[in-house]
Amino acid sequence: MTEQPIYRHLRAYADHLRPELPMSPHVEISNGQILLTMSPAGAHGLNAKRVTTQLDHQLPDGLIAYTADIEHPGAAKLRRPDVVVVDEDAMDVPGAVDATAVRLAVEIVSPSNPENDYEGKLRDYPVMGIPHYLIIDPRDGTAHHHWKIATEDGPGRYSAHVPYVFGDKITVGDWVIDTGELRRYPESK
Repeated sequence: MTEQPIYRHLRAYADHLRPELPMSPHVEISNGQILLTMSPAGAHGLNAKRVTTQLDHQLPDGLIAYTADIEHPGAAKLRRPDVVVVDEDAMDVPGAVDATAVRLAVEIVSPSNPENDYEGKLRDYPVMGIPHYLIIDPRDGTAHHHWKIATEDGPGRYSAHVPYVFGDKITVGDWVIDTGELRRYPESK
């Protein structure tokens, strides 16, 4: 896929806009729109850290678990998963990481914007070539592993899905994530 002209324009505008924004939101691009997302806090950040720590103990040399902007100019997408497993060499770039180097994207569902993870990123990640997508939802204590990219009916979608509940051990590719170590969001008062 070659870079789409509208994406180049949106990317330049997003890079120009980023330093002017208060509280340093993350800038994402999807479906011809610039999206602003805030940094995770509380249980959201704790769960992302626990997933990263679990993966760190299982990854072979050359792979890392990290949080990074990922980009696929040909698909006109710029996203920032909560955790990615990526080839370490792909991190040696001045900007966003090439999405094709990502082996796994993990999203911790935000209580304020769950559609971004269940709809937008579920649509974007297979188009970006990410082979495994794990959604962790601390709102209800569930997780969803999506994989196996199918392209016969369009630009790409995951054709395999298995749901889990907190307490399950999830095999994702060559790694296992123990959801028993994750926290649900506190009840609203």
